[in-house]
Amino acid sequence: MKKDDAIISRCPLFEGLPEDQLKSVQNIIIEKEYGKGETIFSEGEDGIGFYLISRGMVKIYKVSLEGKEHILHIFGPGEVFGEVPVFTGKVYPANAEAIQKSRLLFLPRDEFIHLVTENPSMSLNMLAVLSMRLRQFTAQIESLSLKEVPGRLASYLILLSEERKNAATVTLSISKGQLASLLGTIPETMSRILARMSGMNLIQVNGRDIRLLDMDGLKELAESGKL
Repeated sequence: MKKDDAIISRCPLFEGLPEDQLKSVQNIIIEKEYGKGETIFSEGEDGIGFYLISRGMVKIYKVSLEGKEHILHIFGPGEVFGEVPVFTGKVYPANAEAIQKSRLLFLPRDEFIHLVTENPSMSLNMLAVLSMRLRQFTAQIESLSLKEVPGRLASYLILLSEERKNAATVTLSISKGQLASLLGTIPETMSRILARMSGMNLIQVNGRDIRLLDMDGLKELAESGKL
């Protein structure tokens, strides 16, 4: 099995599909390579298809009228993005840019819709993925609107730990500047909060490695939102 084939079969969108349906998916895929900083699509462009990441990382972001960038999400290998316009028939609602050299598997809209029509089980998987994405964005909006930055950061670190089976040390896959944008703040504020959390022995920072010293304290901070 090729690496791309393994990525496809493990993707939640296609997980559990029989071999013949996976083969049908593989047949419509167009492989694309993007360099770091290269634009994949821009807000307002027609949603002609969506992407599955085979290698690298991609940020989804919007730009304010003042030119300030705000990161909405960052995706890595095995994750899909740009899928919503495929079903609405509308434009991409945000921008997508490779933040590492990336290999993407592009699924054209018309061909994919044809596959879903022929394979109802695939549409159920898509509904599950879209529902999960909606929950993620709901949680993000709630965090940005109701919590102060320390609470957002604590919640993010706890989430990283849980994704890594409750690891005591998490490694940021993005820069601190990108993390600041993702959490709705600026790098200077992020640096100050990391320093304060370190001073309170909640965490220990070593480059992109962050050791979670006091999980109960972090959970309390995630709830209260304030240091």
